[in-house]
Amino acid sequence: MNTTSLAYSSDSLSGEPYAEFILQLRSGNAGAFEKLVREFGPRMLAIAKRMLHCESDAADAVQDAFTSAFKNIDGFKGESNIYTWLHRIVVNASLIRLRSRKASVSIDDCLPQFAEDGHHARRVSRSDWDGLQKAESAELRQRVRMCIDQLPPSYREVLVLRDMEGLDTESTARLLDESISNVKIRLHRARQALRTLLLKNCKELCQF
Repeated sequence: MNTTSLAYSSDSLSGEPYAEFILQLRSGNAGAFEKLVREFGPRMLAIAKRMLHCESDAADAVQDAFTSAFKNIDGFKGESNIYTWLHRIVVNASLIRLRSRKASVSIDDCLPQFAEDGHHARRVSRSDWDGLQKAESAELRQRVRMCIDQLPPSYREVLVLRDMEGLDTESTARLLDESISNVKIRLHRARQALRTLLLKNCKELCQF
């Protein structure tokens, strides 16, 4: 098969070489599968690493995803390009691993608390926010990831999909098999909880 066939796969479903490549995949052609992995493997690994923040977990998720893709290639109907199809499989494989990580905090403990007069019981001071701004960006990113991993899985996954993977609300809802309104509510609560966890770590981050 012409090695240019895969050039069609990430942008278009038209073109005879691409159609031929899909037919070879569906027929179980080992060479076609190898080309699929070579073409899309690095990009799928990058997606899994963004979601899981762990090299070994990401590699395992991608391996599971390609195994699933090979077994279910007949399920690829050509309604989207093959990159989009693989992306969805990798995200699902990553979500399975993300959900297996146990939360270390309760979501309720991280949400805003209100006094009887309706005001915040725990106020956020200006110095707290200034401290976060002063933190080294690389260290802050690492701490953000650590705080996300502390959240319960249902909140963790929506935060990762929306704010790290960059999916829109509708796509996130489809992946999680949830209503759009539930995704919006859960994302709002997850962001509030993440802010609380970050502020708790502010002094350590900034070496106060």
